[in-house]
Amino acid sequence: MEDEQSFSDICGGRLALQRRYYSSSCREFCLSCPRLSLRSLTAVTCTVWLAAYGLFTLCENSMILSAAIFITLLGLLGYLHFVKIDQETLLIIDSLGIQMTSSYASGKECTTFIEMGKVKDVVINEAVYMDPVEPDGISQVVPVFQSAKPRLDCLIEVYRSCQEILAHQKATSPSP
Repeated sequence: MEDEQSFSDICGGRLALQRRYYSSSCREFCLSCPRLSLRSLTAVTCTVWLAAYGLFTLCENSMILSAAIFITLLGLLGYLHFVKIDQETLLIIDSLGIQMTSSYASGKECTTFIEMGKVKDVVINEAVYMDPVEPDGISQVVPVFQSAKPRLDCLIEVYRSCQEILAHQKATSPSP
């Protein structure tokens, strides 16, 4: 079963959450961010090229224009390959573990897998901290959806489903 719901990020941008229910012990959440805006890309490119043209008129050196084009292209490629994430996916399987995948605009994907034996709990950690807080007994916290930054209502949807799977896993696993 699959469904899709729209949410917003912390800045008010639109996010799409796709939920895929494979079984009672396996679910996948895909959070899609908006694609690269042509308007912002054009604005940055024009700003860089206008500044380069201004320097060119002062210095009369054509290398400045060539450098501006080269820097703009390298900057765009770097942004698409290392910064702009189009989709973040969380796959939770109660007998195996949790897999988190980030898909970049360039097509690059980064995947992290955490074995279920190492998962103690799934928590929502959305708050404003005034003092450093160190939860007791937690050796490592792995945040999900770092790029999309969804609001609390979206996180609650994912949290509830993850808790259902963890409860199912605890109920079906043999006690030591």
